[in-house]
Amino acid sequence: MTEEFTHVEDGAADMVDVGEKPASKRRAVAEGEIVLTPSTIAAIRGDEIGKGNVLATARVGAIQAVKHTWETIPLCHQIPITNVDTTFTIEDAVVHFRVAVETTGQTGCEMEALEGVTTGLNVVWDMVKASEKDDDGSYPETTIRDIRVVEKTVKSTAES
Repeated sequence: MTEEFTHVEDGAADMVDVGEKPASKRRAVAEGEIVLTPSTIAAIRGDEIGKGNVLATARVGAIQAVKHTWETIPLCHQIPITNVDTTFTIEDAVVHFRVAVETTGQTGCEMEALEGVTTGLNVVWDMVKASEKDDDGSYPETTIRDIRVVEKTVKSTAES
């Protein structure tokens, strides 16, 4: 069985032509989480991290990443972002992060949602790394995990 790859032509990577596709409303949601020590979680909750408000900074980083995905992912289209919604949920040792991205266009926004989650979690790590570091310089508790797309929808603009 021979598969046809849309991003490869004559063995070379190529951007997919979406010019003939009709515009539609699209939404993608991605999630992920970062595991931290309970003391770091408490410091985040109490806004006691020396670098500033961790979740507010991570939110801005995530939105910026969504808007610039096309600059970092090869062959990714630049798309009009119509909305970005970010949600943090904090548990005893975990910060869950969810990013929902919406666009109206000819291609989806899954990559944008994934970039938003990844960057947001990286910002959290950057903001708290001094609190997380062990005496030997390692980060035994700190883990970014479970980054994935959890929703993808496409609606015809005529349905809107």
